Amino acid sequence: MSSLRHQRPVQNVLSAPYPSRFPQNYQKPSTNFLTRTNLIILFTLLIILGVLIPCIPVPEGFLMFNSNPNSKWRDYTLSDAAARVARNNTLIVCAVSEAYLPFLNNWLISVARQKQHEKVLVIAEDYATLYKVNDRWPGHAILVPPALEAAAAHKFGSQGFFNFTARRPRHLLKILELGYNVMYNDVDMVWLADPFPYLQGEHDVYFMDDMAFVKPLNHSHSLPTPGKKGRPYICSCMIYMRPTNGAKLVMKKWIEELQDQPWSKAKKANDQPGFNWALMKTAGQVDLYLLPQAAFPTGGLYFRNKTWVKETKGMHVIIHNNYIVGFEKKIKRFRDYGLWLVDDHASESPLGTL
Repeated sequence: MSSLRHQRPVQNVLSAPYPSRFPQNYQKPSTNFLTRTNLIILFTLLIILGVLIPCIPVPEGFLMFNSNPNSKWRDYTLSDAAARVARNNTLIVCAVSEAYLPFLNNWLISVARQKQHEKVLVIAEDYATLYKVNDRWPGHAILVPPALEAAAAHKFGSQGFFNFTARRPRHLLKILELGYNVMYNDVDMVWLADPFPYLQGEHDVYFMDDMAFVKPLNHSHSLPTPGKKGRPYICSCMIYMRPTNGAKLVMKKWIEELQDQPWSKAKKANDQPGFNWALMKTAGQVDLYLLPQAAFPTGGLYFRNKTWVKETKGMHVIIHNNYIVGFEKKIKRFRDYGLWLVDDHASESPLGTL
């Protein structure tokens, strides 16, 4: 039943039969909210809220609509990404900051030509890289906090470069502990053929030599003997590992070596000596395998020994553009050898033109 039927009728005060309860000179209080005092109070509150609200952290996902479409990738974990990207229980991993994106794209084109790109996981070292890769290739990039300063890792030999590369064994160890085979590549590399047929046997750790002198085609696949510095000279640019106790032991030892030999102005360390010490100190406990030099030559050999390149033509698998420092110098060298693929073949990359 309508509530209107229970309301008392409104009397007309002008015609009411009863005298007024208020004096004739009485004025009702104003009901106008927009008085000068109220406006001042309201304006003051708006100013206070305008200052405080931006300082109050709002959890991602608290609002139904989030204006940042990239926010979901901040919570994207390594285990989530590995489960999504791995093929045949294998991941191909690289670690990249924003400055290296052109090299990432160049490397990806060469990997895509060998039909292996779908198992690539990019470990972004800054949020710009995380968002850009996932915007164009969803799910193929993760960031393991903390993020590094975008400009810190550009110069070889700098503390920023050491901080950047020193994180690598921790990333790789985590992937091994998740149970995946993992191949690591620096992105200043180019694939000329599929490397997986060369990963023969069931060894724990596979790697390539970084020495530029020519070895016989049938050279030993054992860890080379130590050099003048008391350790071998293996490149940390290309590593393949199975999720064995031996491979995990090497990564743990690598982490220890980097902690024992930190970067300083007097000794501008990088990650590679620590990797070599780790290999040498675990060699008796771990099954190690040196990849063939003809298939995996260092840049000091491939780009400097034309006679050797001619003699081994058709055998090259992965080329590393090392033994040279500087972005522009590396790009020029790649161009001179027809290996800077992004100029004419960017459409072959999962990232397209950057």
